[in-house]
Amino acid sequence: MKTSLLFSSALAALLLGACDNKTTSETTTATTAATEDHAGHTMEGMAADSTGGATSSLTGAMANMMQEMHSFKPEGNKDHDFAHHMMAHHEGAVDMSEVLLKNGKDATMRQMAEKIIADQKKEIAQLDAAARRLDGAAKNYNPQNPQDPFQQAMMASMKPMMMPMTSTGDVDKDFAMMMTVHHQSAVDMAKLEVAQGTDPELKKMAQQMITEQQKEIQQFNEWLKQHGGAAKATSAVYECPMKCEGSASTKPGKCPVCNMDLVKQS
Repeated sequence: MKTSLLFSSALAALLLGACDNKTTSETTTATTAATEDHAGHTMEGMAADSTGGATSSLTGAMANMMQEMHSFKPEGNKDHDFAHHMMAHHEGAVDMSEVLLKNGKDATMRQMAEKIIADQKKEIAQLDAAARRLDGAAKNYNPQNPQDPFQQAMMASMKPMMMPMTSTGDVDKDFAMMMTVHHQSAVDMAKLEVAQGTDPELKKMAQQMITEQQKEIQQFNEWLKQHGGAAKATSAVYECPMKCEGSASTKPGKCPVCNMDLVKQS
């Protein structure tokens, strides 16, 4: 029986509303310690006996990632806060890939999972170093203001991960579908850093993430087409005519950056 890979509305509200009310950040060291604890314990208790259990483990890993991103208290520096959000985002990809290696059967998906783990663990270390270097950096946006353009765009990049998706009952296909959405979120976050960040090192890393993860999105989509499990469309169909970062949406509305009406894409 097909099940829905839909995060609870409570979790969605928790994530999307939380960053608007956060106070001054705890130190990067504390946040990193929490991330390390998350990495060490996320896999505990995950079912490996059935496909249904494996799919639940994938959604659980995604939910844990969202909670980790929620727990971070942004300081108000775009580069610093991007590094922390992306670290937690990468941890989610690592955790989901570990679930696939534990339960998946397809050789191509296993190879991609192994590559994701290796690449993103390396980038986590680089992001951690950058975040530590940027602790206390000058503020250049207001994470407590729900109308702040950067804050809105960052939240918009996370919304696709909370869209409903139907499980196929096959862990390899479910992994490919979920990682496609997860990677697109990372691409959107990275584009925001490239557009608005000021740290040369992080902007370079973000551009590399865009290139690599867009390539992997294409590989996932091609694999899904070959295996008859293409993900149901959850991508945005409305976008700001000015192509503002973070404006993409699945429904009509206003651009969170420039307030122009979103336009339906053909």
